[in-house]
Amino acid sequence: MDRFTAMQAFARVVETGSFTRAAQTLGISKTSVTQLVQQLEARLRVKLLNRTTRKVNTTEDGAAYYARVVKLLADMDDADTSLSNAAVAPRGRLRIDVPSPFARMILIPALPDFWAQYPDIQLDMGVSDRRVDLIDESVDCVIRGSELTDLSLVARRVGELGLGIYAAPEYLEKTGMPSHPAMLSGAPHYVVGFKWRGGAAFAPTLYRGAQSVSVPGRYRLIVDDGNAALAAGLAGLGVVWLPDYMAREHILRGELVQLFDDWQLAPMPMFVAFRPHRHVSARLRVFIEWVAALMAAQSPGVDRSHEVKGASRTPSE
Repeated sequence: MDRFTAMQAFARVVETGSFTRAAQTLGISKTSVTQLVQQLEARLRVKLLNRTTRKVNTTEDGAAYYARVVKLLADMDDADTSLSNAAVAPRGRLRIDVPSPFARMILIPALPDFWAQYPDIQLDMGVSDRRVDLIDESVDCVIRGSELTDLSLVARRVGELGLGIYAAPEYLEKTGMPSHPAMLSGAPHYVVGFKWRGGAAFAPTLYRGAQSVSVPGRYRLIVDDGNAALAAGLAGLGVVWLPDYMAREHILRGELVQLFDDWQLAPMPMFVAFRPHRHVSARLRVFIEWVAALMAAQSPGVDRSHEVKGASRTPSE
């Protein structure tokens, strides 16, 4: 029995709660995973897992062993990056998932700087606004925005993005300039709805001094992708709320107009989220720090030092 492979298989079964899903993420057969775990239990002479037809849970001994296995596997992973030289830069594959607009306009243009510092890290980047299962899809981390709701993840706050409400000049010629946010909830106005990962449409709250107003708006179109929301706003299909970085170049070209200058939207906090109970590898650590530095250029002065439980929920990141 290859003890390292057996420990990997056991850890993945615990993390996925399934022999089938563990096999899929490891790229081996379910039978092989089952045999590896059985061999590990036989060698240790303890039962590590309670198996039922519906799910797999650790025994008390299995939970204690898992905690040590995860640390050992992580230490071995880190050792691989420093075998030949203690000063070797982090290397290996990092699987990430990033919102489409953020990838296109902020992250990807800055990657030459990342690879100037870490040329041996390979990024496998998923670009989406959807909810990602980090375990089933073997993703190391996701970059997401807004408040954390998923308590199964650990997240590092890396910055925040300003938000604004925008409309195309052609749209405003037809409807007139709204003088108050509440006007967006009635005729002749429409908003472009944003449906966040299968949930309800996002309804922003605007603030002016001690006043606040929630603006659900009324819509004929609802989308679930930030680029689609921007395209709809540019096409004059309705008022749209966007991160300021997405609207900036279109304002300069006269394609969008910012509304309600005397009102403010709370900024969108941005997080890098990853699985708990898993040692953070050197390549993931440096990627998170690099993203935090990148965000500092977008929003200077933000405290990015803390980790929190949860994942995220926003309008079109």
